[in-house]
Formats: sequence, structure tokens, C-alpha cells
Amino acid sequence: MSDILNTEERKELPSDLYGLPERREYPMPDATHVRAAEAYFRYCPEDLKPKLARAILKFGKKYGVDIESPTILSYAKRN
Repeated sequence: MSDILNTEERKELPSDLYGLPERREYPMPDATHVRAAEAYFRYCPEDLKPKLARAILKFGKKYGVDIESPTILSYAKRN
């Protein structure tokens, strides 16, 4: 899988590989995309940041990506 998913590749991804599955945003099928989700975290709507932060940590653990961003770690602790 390349660093950039085309429209067809995004459509084929199961919803559970997205940081925000209900919106099908922030796909994380591999370590590269976990890092991309981390980089684009600031663009996430404020009310969805805690959910996305937890997803980034979950997928980071799955793919062996250490998430050290204090912002993401802080949001992951919120409800």
C-alpha cells in the first residue's frame, strides 16, 4: 500500500481501520498512515479529538509506532 490512498483504496478499507469510522476519516491501515493521522490531528474537529487520539494510540500500538505527542496523549485521556 502506498503512502497515499486513492479513492478506490479508501472505499475498499473496512470502517474499523479509520480513526473516525463514522466519517470514514483518518484511515490507518499501516504505520505510515498512523503517522499521517498524528500529523493531521490538529485539523480534526475539537469534539472528535478525544476519539481520534485514542484511535491513533490503538493503531500506533498495533503497528509499533510510538506516539509521544503530548497533545494526542492529553486528548486520549478525555471523555
